[in-house]
Amino acid sequence: MCLTLAELRQAVSSYAAGFDAALVAPAQLAGLLADAGAIEKMAAAISCLVAARLAGGAGSSFPAKKALAQRQAAEALAQASGTSMGEARRAIEAGQAMAGLPEVAAAARAGELSRPQASLVTGAAEANPGATGRLLEKARTGSLSELAEEAGRARAAAADLEARRRSVRAARSLRQWTDPFGTWQLHAQGLPEDGARVMAAVQALADEAFESARREGRHEAPHVYAFDGLVALAGGAGKAPGYEVMVRVDHSALVRGYAVDGETCEVAGFGTVSPQVVLDLIGSEDPFLKAIATKGKDVIGVAHLGRRPNAYQRSALDWLFPTCAAQGCGVRASFLQTDHRADWARTHVTMFDLLDRLCRHHHSLKTTQGWALVEGSGKRLFVPPDDPRHPGPAPGPGRQSGPPPDEPRPARGAGPAPQSGLH
Repeated sequence: MCLTLAELRQAVSSYAAGFDAALVAPAQLAGLLADAGAIEKMAAAISCLVAARLAGGAGSSFPAKKALAQRQAAEALAQASGTSMGEARRAIEAGQAMAGLPEVAAAARAGELSRPQASLVTGAAEANPGATGRLLEKARTGSLSELAEEAGRARAAAADLEARRRSVRAARSLRQWTDPFGTWQLHAQGLPEDGARVMAAVQALADEAFESARREGRHEAPHVYAFDGLVALAGGAGKAPGYEVMVRVDHSALVRGYAVDGETCEVAGFGTVSPQVVLDLIGSEDPFLKAIATKGKDVIGVAHLGRRPNAYQRSALDWLFPTCAAQGCGVRASFLQTDHRADWARTHVTMFDLLDRLCRHHHSLKTTQGWALVEGSGKRLFVPPDDPRHPGPAPGPGRQSGPPPDEPRPARGAGPAPQSGLH
């Protein structure tokens, strides 16, 4: 086997030495990228398994010798792959876990899991073996951030959420320091629901900073406006008008008092919580809380005559699309635009069942180049106009299927503020 790997390395080395991307036909680029990515993942799987074997090679019952073997294996993997010690340790843990997770090991060997994906899947599958299938499916079709969220849900389904809530609250902290380069750093940790309240207030002020920058002709990254929002909050802005906190929960979990595996109960964008957290938030009568209760993924459709979704539709869209509807895109709700599948200029009706949420990039592709989501609802494939799965003709010149691609999403809280309770 080692001789085979050595020969394979030599063959790949020869291929890479003579490779010139400029000579590849454009139609072949996507296929080459997929092949290279799969080979990279296969190699990562082999290195994880080899390093895991190396870490356990001492075969000693003495903790000190075991720890030494783990460290030496991590150092060897970090050196060989050019990663950090932390990443190497997580890769070794994933390799060790694969011994008891044959389905995950097979997917890794087949080139379906990167090292970060393998770490997330194995960690969650060990805690909740029943979630293995959907974790692997999310790894194949979703972004890394979406897989992390799914892994968090899988872990939560096998955990005592109230005990975890008490533990996280006890460990809450906020620390600040200035690094050697003179940059101020801030780190906070605590309960998701507390983080959601803080970030909702910051986001509202960040939206104001964005609008001010746009009027002045300045363009900066979203995280820059978020920092400006934090500074504005510290300066006494307080709870800016229109901040929102959203929870997503299956009605059955709320009634039962706990969520079973596969049900949703979370503070959107911040992670899984227990149904009691949702009940506490509702009981607080916070006028800017949005609580979306559903049965599975069913959301009732509502039509009205305005171009933009009404408050209830926006809430339902926030539930259905916590990230961009394009499969594999992890851009979050704060940066999404509402898209009409049926041209609003023609129908003059905004029907919930015909709305999607797209990031600026995918919305621009749809508007200007005719790309589209395949038929269905929720997250799904986003294909070019010549793909046989494309749902219909591309928009003609001058037509737009939604707001212009440079039109920002309305600031949080635009329009009537939804009242506390379940919509």
